[in-house]
Amino acid sequence: MKTSSILIIYILIVFVLTGCSPTEVEPIVLKDIDGNTYKTVKIGNQFWMAENLRVTHYRDGTPINHVTADSNWIALSAGAYCAYNNSEHNAETYGYLYNWYAVDDSRNIAPEGWHVPTEEEWMQLETHLGMPESELDDKYRGIDEGGKMKEADTTHWHSPNTGATNESGFSALPGGYRHGYFTFSALGYCASFWSSSASNNYHAWSRHLIYYDSYITRIDYDKKYGHSVRCIQD
Repeated sequence: MKTSSILIIYILIVFVLTGCSPTEVEPIVLKDIDGNTYKTVKIGNQFWMAENLRVTHYRDGTPINHVTADSNWIALSAGAYCAYNNSEHNAETYGYLYNWYAVDDSRNIAPEGWHVPTEEEWMQLETHLGMPESELDDKYRGIDEGGKMKEADTTHWHSPNTGATNESGFSALPGGYRHGYFTFSALGYCASFWSSSASNNYHAWSRHLIYYDSYITRIDYDKKYGHSVRCIQD
């Protein structure tokens, strides 16, 4: 029997025994410098993390500043992270919140082979989900694209979690955010994610999903804010 025939038979046996299509894409095993592992998802031609980042060291092993006090957070012009309300229990579910200085640090916050998405990469995702190109630069954008990204129940999202289907597999969780000038807000109500693109010397672009609607908000926030981070494959 020819080698090619043997290979075909072997693949068919694997398919029957495992129920996996021989053309199915193998899942990416993603691990950060701290040993945390993450689910990933292919959306269009991009591979995204399907969980929020929860790393506490840069890629070279240097600790990211862990800052809890509001007065210290406000004064920062260097990378920092925290848990929502400084509760590690929240971090277990929603990941950590990072200021934009941590996102922009040359030591890299993302796992090897991955990076924090640029504005253009966020827009590529949004376009794939159906957002018209004419709306990409707007603040309140789209109709149901945000719903396609939100976890599709109210286990973590406040009711009604409007339009949530998670058909993309992005599985966005409402981790809230930390204000640049005072404390925490919107756990259960809002998912907020940094891009790696600055809009000026003091602000950078971010994405927000909200519990009462299914659009995607694009806002350039003060770099001192703390938002969740999702990474995309290089």
